Amino acid sequence: MIVYVLGWLIAVNLIAFVEMVCDKRYAEAGMRRTPESRLLLWAFLGGALGTVCAARFARHKTRKQPFATWMLIWLWVDIILLVLWALGILEPLLVSALAKIAAAA
Repeated sequence: MIVYVLGWLIAVNLIAFVEMVCDKRYAEAGMRRTPESRLLLWAFLGGALGTVCAARFARHKTRKQPFATWMLIWLWVDIILLVLWALGILEPLLVSALAKIAAAA
């Protein structure tokens, strides 16, 4: 399972990074922009590190609020989830939550 999680995180962070850099280039060229909701969706799906790194690298959307705040929120959520997963705490929590949902249905 670790291979799938790491593969997902690498892929989604790479996509998020490329999307942010491309959006910066589109802005400079006066072209149609990538919607902020799409950029934040990639951050939400686990690409927050890629989004934050791209924002710093390309100097893009670093002061735009509330976008910059949401990038950092998703980054911290990703970090907390990864730490809980690495410590073996996350999986039992998810299993018990899913069992409660299944029992209620």
